[in-house]
Amino acid sequence: MKLSDIAKKLGCEMTGHDVEIARVAGIDEAGEGDLTFVSNRKYISRIKTTGASAIILGKDIPPVDIPSLRTDDPYFAFARALEIFFAPPVPEPGVHPTAVIGEDVILGAGVNIGAYAVIGRGCRIGDETTIYPHTVLYPDVVAGRNCAFHSQVTVREGCRIGDRVILQNGVVVGGDGFGFAPLKDGTFYKILQTGSVIIEDDVEIGANTAIDRAAIGDTIIRKGAKLDNLVQVGHGAEIGENSVLAAQAGLAGSTRLGRGVWVGGQAGFAGHLEAGDGAVIPAQSGTSHDIPAGAIVSGSPAFKNSDWLRSTVAFAKLPEIARRVRELEKELALLKSAISG
Repeated sequence: MKLSDIAKKLGCEMTGHDVEIARVAGIDEAGEGDLTFVSNRKYISRIKTTGASAIILGKDIPPVDIPSLRTDDPYFAFARALEIFFAPPVPEPGVHPTAVIGEDVILGAGVNIGAYAVIGRGCRIGDETTIYPHTVLYPDVVAGRNCAFHSQVTVREGCRIGDRVILQNGVVVGGDGFGFAPLKDGTFYKILQTGSVIIEDDVEIGANTAIDRAAIGDTIIRKGAKLDNLVQVGHGAEIGENSVLAAQAGLAGSTRLGRGVWVGGQAGFAGHLEAGDGAVIPAQSGTSHDIPAGAIVSGSPAFKNSDWLRSTVAFAKLPEIARRVRELEKELALLKSAISG
């Protein structure tokens, strides 16, 4: 495909001569016929050494020696360019003969159900949704249109899932929350988890993530939220619209995240906490208190990010600071001795 044709599809401005493009590749791996991109300014120096035939760049980047596509958002343009050259695998159409379909199930138009999938009694599956092999839906699950439930997904009884939701391999939606009442003899009594999980439209959930149901009420993942692999969402938690959680993040029960909250990998929340709209919690932060809207916190326990950055510098200097304090104490002792003498 000609670069000029790609420019039209992506709405980019082309500079340099027209070239034939066959693939999209990373800047270090790209060769002849490849289209690459730079969205982070720290990679600008690599433009001189890339073997790519063309590159997607921001409009603020100085002129380069190879043909380029200019745009205000090069990362978004790169994502759309991938769609031009890569077609996802098409699922087997229809219901596979080994799939088990329970009583009173309603399947919308164009639903695809793979081998050995199990669809429980009373489920409702929207149009054009695909259930991949070995996926299990317990009774009375409701799933919307154009969803994709990949292999080994489990959705427990009564959970409700919106339109265009993607559940990657091994996701568990609606498993029992961690609820046990301690008894006087040191044992625990299991609390029945009668709640449900609600996943709204345009949510994507990464592989092996678990979203628990609550004893009462609902665990809710709001519209447009994106969860990475191995995320734990505790019972009764709520994740706000367009929030993003990286791998191994964990939310204890009844945690509330507002809109557009960003949570880094391995960050954790104690239970019954709130993070306001637009809060940012970087990787490995541990929160033990509510976080205001727009705040950036770090550390464990997490506190104001700018203070945490200064603290990490001080931590490295602690041995030297301690040595100097000991020397000052000795000098002060000598001074006191001289004055008293």
